[in-house]
Amino acid sequence: MRIWPQVFVLVIITSLALAIHAQSSKPVGERWQAPAEAVAKPNPESRNPAASTVGRKRYMRLCVTCHEENGDGHAKSAADLRCPVVQNLSDGALFWKLTKGNPTKGMPTFETLPENERWDLVVFLRTLKVTEGDCETKNGMG
Repeated sequence: MRIWPQVFVLVIITSLALAIHAQSSKPVGERWQAPAEAVAKPNPESRNPAASTVGRKRYMRLCVTCHEENGDGHAKSAADLRCPVVQNLSDGALFWKLTKGNPTKGMPTFETLPENERWDLVVFLRTLKVTEGDCETKNGMG
């Protein structure tokens, strides 16, 4: 019984599966851009008055280590979440970035965090403000 044809087919199928997985787990584009359908997604928590408070609690637990309490991220060379490059993103794009993460840049994925809590984080991120000139040397999360 010849086993080589079956081994060859198994190697091809495994290689194909690994290639598909690698493509699906990479951030979109060189600059980690959310796809159009994610950018257009509205934030269901945007009108919830408690969303910012809940989002801040999650931020203090999950994000402050890298981005610091004020969002500047300077101590860890993380993205400055106050800068226009971040603040000008749509809520849907921020949600996508929180969900997918960017492991090559050290940003973890938060896919396991409940969806409403990720939206609450987005609402809180909108409260972070920059003072004039603070963003000139940092690129944010773009």
